[in-house]
Amino acid sequence: MKDTIRLDADDNVVTATRALEAGASVEDVTTTGLIPSGHKIATRAIAKGEQIRKYAQMIGVASQDIAAGDHVHTHNCDFVPTAQNYEFGTDMRPVTPATGDTFMGYRRDNGSVGTRNYIAIVTSVNCSATAARRISDYFTPERLKDYPNVDGVCAFVHGTGCGMAGDGDGFEALQRVMWGYARHPNHAGVLMVGLGCEMNQIDWLLDAYGLKQSETFQVMNIQGVAGLQKTIELGIKKVEAMLPIANQATRSECPVSELKVALQCGGSDAWSGVTANPALGYACDLLAAQGGTGVLAETPEIYGAEHLLTRRAVSPEVGQKLIGLIEWWKDYTERNKGSMDNNPSPGNKKGGLTTILEKSLGAAAKGGTSPLTGVYKYAEPVTAKGFTFMDSPGYDPASVTGQIAGGCQVVVFTTGRGSAFGSKPSPTIKVSTNTEMYKRMTDDMDVNAGDMLTAGVSLEEKGREIYDLILRVASGEVSKSEAQGLGDFEFVPWQIGAVM
Repeated sequence: MKDTIRLDADDNVVTATRALEAGASVEDVTTTGLIPSGHKIATRAIAKGEQIRKYAQMIGVASQDIAAGDHVHTHNCDFVPTAQNYEFGTDMRPVTPATGDTFMGYRRDNGSVGTRNYIAIVTSVNCSATAARRISDYFTPERLKDYPNVDGVCAFVHGTGCGMAGDGDGFEALQRVMWGYARHPNHAGVLMVGLGCEMNQIDWLLDAYGLKQSETFQVMNIQGVAGLQKTIELGIKKVEAMLPIANQATRSECPVSELKVALQCGGSDAWSGVTANPALGYACDLLAAQGGTGVLAETPEIYGAEHLLTRRAVSPEVGQKLIGLIEWWKDYTERNKGSMDNNPSPGNKKGGLTTILEKSLGAAAKGGTSPLTGVYKYAEPVTAKGFTFMDSPGYDPASVTGQIAGGCQVVVFTTGRGSAFGSKPSPTIKVSTNTEMYKRMTDDMDVNAGDMLTAGVSLEEKGREIYDLILRVASGEVSKSEAQGLGDFEFVPWQIGAVM
């Protein structure tokens, strides 16, 4: 393994693959100080105000004169807002259609396909969270032993649902989340639990989305049932009635075109955009070739890279929808007296990421090279095939909640600093960006993409490894986050707007 990696011939920085002492000779320059692993080194003198370039793109400007061999990071690189020249459809690399790949999924009566077989308890408001938890807690492994085809009973509780406007972005987003979880193909049965007087009324959701009660879809309110304890007792009876029906579900061979995969990253480092994210992007291209769908999200984490995605848009309308999301986020952060550069986090910076522009250029690589076929609101049903984008915050639990509500049955989550994230009802596969962290957190990581650096594994090999694991997990193989029981507390609908 070389001491540094140069990502493009026009870049004026390289990335150290290991910690380098002062006086190390790299790229025809001599380091002037300690360079931590994953951090950047100037390969020539960079004048104050000049662009610092990585991935053949600007990641910031020099806040002071930088000498060749200097460490380039937050102390001498400033974020500047971007002013992009947007193009549409100028970088189209159509996928080569392929068919024949399959997975073993649960074919539902409405034609959708699940990768898991849960019974869900979905709350409309925080006031019914305790009732939902106590109902789900009743169904221990011992009580479920006679239902081997049921993966579990899980409660999806949250901290909102009232004290909010009855219309607008926040209310509509929460309703989309509830609808998405109520109709998710990984659920064999659903019980919705409310209080009764909240702003987010269950009846409104039923009317808005045409949901009808049935043996496997039930609703109730604590006030209507007459109290917490009676609600818990009735809820247990309702779930008990669903279990024999849910247990009848069996897996059958399904085409990969039925899969929607959430493309996610968290706890990123400098290697995210070099190893794991491009490898996941390659897996996304393989998925798209089979008619499947990859869903990228985290709008603040494509800021500065969105112009690369609009060049892949199948139409100007799709590209303009993405630009509209970026403009909304600029206004949103300004209204809240923030900055788009509030992201990256301290951990990201310790891992070598300096500005949001640098982080976004690496994060966007999760989307591979396929055409951008659709852009969606948070938690909106994803209907397009191929590579798509969903609006969401960069906060992982909120982002994944939206992707699952949009129909994703599997999540692939890349991380460089390390993450203990997991999700239900859609299992999470975690991909390490570097070998050192993979070895340290081997109980949490499913794939090591660090061997792309340490062992010369190719992008194609690693992408195929991730793709093959997606199919196995979709078919029932347990991911490491699933094995540890993660996912019961990671349901976090994005809360937009004032709390009143």
